[in-house]
Amino acid sequence: MSAKYQAEYIWIDGTEPTAKLRSKTRVLDVGDEPPIWGFDGSSTNQAPGEESDCVLRPVLSVPDPIRKGPNVLVMAEVLLTDMSPHPSNTRAACAAMAEKYADSDTWFGIEQEYTLFKGSRPLGFPDNGFPAPQGGYYCGVGADEVFGRPLVEKHMTACIDAELAISGINAEVMPGQWEFQIGPVPAPAAADHLWLARWLLYRLGEEYGISATLDPKPVPGDWNGAGAHTNFSTKAMRESYEPCVAAAEALGRRADLHIANYGHRIEERLTGLHETARYDEYFYGVSDRGASVRIPWQVEKDGKGYIEDRRPNANCDPYVVTRLIMETIHEE
Repeated sequence: MSAKYQAEYIWIDGTEPTAKLRSKTRVLDVGDEPPIWGFDGSSTNQAPGEESDCVLRPVLSVPDPIRKGPNVLVMAEVLLTDMSPHPSNTRAACAAMAEKYADSDTWFGIEQEYTLFKGSRPLGFPDNGFPAPQGGYYCGVGADEVFGRPLVEKHMTACIDAELAISGINAEVMPGQWEFQIGPVPAPAAADHLWLARWLLYRLGEEYGISATLDPKPVPGDWNGAGAHTNFSTKAMRESYEPCVAAAEALGRRADLHIANYGHRIEERLTGLHETARYDEYFYGVSDRGASVRIPWQVEKDGKGYIEDRRPNANCDPYVVTRLIMETIHEE
């Protein structure tokens, strides 16, 4: 009997307004590549029951840091049975846009914020009432200010072991709120890696009885929301300052389109408070974390670099965000 390994197929479903991750395991012979596979789309909001078959096509395979050994995680895109992209498949358009503008060599670095919950309340929130106001939690240390570090550290290690392009972590401004960063890498790889890192976060949370949410406003009131700040640069931006400014101005000319595609309930997070610009306004500025788009101070000083789109929600689809940015900065 030949040796076997496990391939965990991971895909994005058709749930609206915010898609969910799904996964299932296939046992394969060692030496065989993960093949195209099928699934029941009627159970994932991707097909009617009378015509339920959908197709999973592997686009990225990485070491499985949980099962270890020869086992792998397989990021898959969803196709119809005629092998065309499923309507819920946002990766195909992102990959096409990246290929169209490959000469620009656009890189993305995405800051994924999230909030850890134990039951119905964020970690660090007392059973009744609220903790001390935000302020001391950001990049904090100590059991009275930081909550969930064992899971967060295990997640970071898992991302490294999976050979994902994770570049850092930090505690955020609300108790139980954290961030990890993916990149800089081109699209669609940046989004592939982010979706796999999200899956690993949810999966490892099972072992701690902790759920991670990408809710853009997990706690109402005077608390920061959760975003997915998206840093990006083209080859031209990495060589001179003028293309950085031009990109910021181009984003402003299509602001409404981006806001409409940057995550459900974005208006609850982009209020003009808590380090955000309002969702219905657009402006950019140097070193301004209250701007829609920030040009880092060192970029202005160095005369080259990257810019940060601060508008995407934590629950955004990174395939959509990176595609729109590429389209806007190159076609506006």
